Amino acid sequence: MQTLGLSNSTPRTDGRLKSLLWPAIHNNVDLDSVTTQGFWLCSFVGTVTLIFSFLNGAGLTAAIGCFEAVFYFLAGIGVRMQSRIAAAGAFTAYLLGGAVLQKYTHQGFSIPRLIFLALLLSNVRGIWLSATWKAAESGPPIVKLSETWRDKLSDQLPAFLWPKVRIFFYIVAAVEIVILLLELFPITPATSGLSA
Repeated sequence: MQTLGLSNSTPRTDGRLKSLLWPAIHNNVDLDSVTTQGFWLCSFVGTVTLIFSFLNGAGLTAAIGCFEAVFYFLAGIGVRMQSRIAAAGAFTAYLLGGAVLQKYTHQGFSIPRLIFLALLLSNVRGIWLSATWKAAESGPPIVKLSETWRDKLSDQLPAFLWPKVRIFFYIVAAVEIVILLLELFPITPATSGLSA
């Protein structure tokens, strides 16, 4: 398997906890691990958001939940394809979502949210670090597997979808971040200094 280049001959350079929260990105194996983690994390956040939006009510709440689920799923695809914009967008939206929850419910930054923020930040960091590599320094590219459903979902689907949905994701990400900023800093009409 190693002779054919089908297995990871280079082991990850960090322990599991450090590789989750603040990985060293020295080679393609480290980057592949971080982007796979980012794909699954964004998919999980999107799924949980969708479930809670349907549990909290129908109508507008469910529609917003569907929109956010699509955003996080597409962000996960972008992270898997090493998009710096997707990684930064997912982190920014999740941070702003926590700030909005903190503003209205005073429960925006729970321990799980802080852990997810750290994981999303590690995706941003890993992808930004890998962008500075020269092709010869990073080693041979990782062979994407398609043996199990997890391989097909995390390796094959992003490679197939990202070129087709990248521009759509940028639009969805901009709308998501603008909506969160408007919820955090609502625009109120200016009051006139003249009173009748």
